[in-house]
Amino acid sequence: MQVQIVLQEKGSDVVTAAPGMSLRDVIALLDEKRIGAVVVSSDGVRLDGIVSERDVVRALAREGAAALSRTAVEVMTTGELCTCTPDDTVESLMTTMTDRRVRHIPVVVDGAISGLVSIGDVVKSRISVLEHEARAMHDYISNPY
Repeated sequence: MQVQIVLQEKGSDVVTAAPGMSLRDVIALLDEKRIGAVVVSSDGVRLDGIVSERDVVRALAREGAAALSRTAVEVMTTGELCTCTPDDTVESLMTTMTDRRVRHIPVVVDGAISGLVSIGDVVKSRISVLEHEARAMHDYISNPY
């Protein structure tokens, strides 16, 4: 299954944060939207970085409550940022997420953010495929003619 199918099912809306947004406001946004990461973008189109729950925890571990006044650009992940395209497969995302130990991968088309796929989206997609295969196998075994 391709990433574009996952995005068709879940939608391609991406919650973004401005680079200058405080970590306190990023945390409030994560809580409000009930999500685990926000894309940091200065223009709402281009990917500057990503702030995940892990980035928040690391900043708090290093600086304590003082980290809450840091900006998104100061705590976001950039260097090791993984991205994918709508044509990539869910299987390749599973490998990347496992190897790179990430739970969110922005989908980028021609340099523009077009979606965000989480580990939950990947698991849901994989379960759907396995259920479909199991039904097909059951039907084949039950009705061999």
